[in-house]
Amino acid sequence: MLTAFITGFLTLLTLILAVGAQNVFILRQGLLRNHVFVICIFAAISDALLIWIGVIGFSTISNIVPGISKLMALAGATFLFGYGIMRFINAYQGSYAMEIGNESSSLNKSLVALAGFTFLNPHVYLDTLGLIGAVSVQYVDNAHKYAFATGASVGSLLFFFSLGYGARILSPFMSSILAWRILDILIGITMLTIAGFLLLN
Repeated sequence: MLTAFITGFLTLLTLILAVGAQNVFILRQGLLRNHVFVICIFAAISDALLIWIGVIGFSTISNIVPGISKLMALAGATFLFGYGIMRFINAYQGSYAMEIGNESSSLNKSLVALAGFTFLNPHVYLDTLGLIGAVSVQYVDNAHKYAFATGASVGSLLFFFSLGYGARILSPFMSSILAWRILDILIGITMLTIAGFLLLN
């Protein structure tokens, strides 16, 4: 059971460490110190939900709705493209009074954006439902499967909180408009790149 837990924990960390849209968004929220706890909890619960669905059996869902992956890719690419363009516009306009002043934006707005990055991103489904689910197949009995899923869920929780609160270390470097412009340009490039890959795959 402990081995299954550790395997789930390490498998999740190797998958989630890649720079993705969800991680970049949480990093930005962490820099802003904007609803960090709620954002991290929401991301972790969402991941845990998808992990458990993957372990229990995502292949069944794919068989029932065969075109779901293509539909999610199109929706995800559209969402990421729109957010990427928004970041470029923000960088061009250079209006960063809220960022530099650490003012808080709406919690609802932040959660809607995070939900989009989570549930409209096919890579999240590939990692949590597909790959995590595939690795869990090695465990025949439910006790080991559940230990594996629990380990992966704990790994997700620790990662998101480390990312959200660890971002504060960078806060002293983000006190200028130029720094925020560079960050937004990098985020925009990341979002458009991911959107392109989604459309090409």
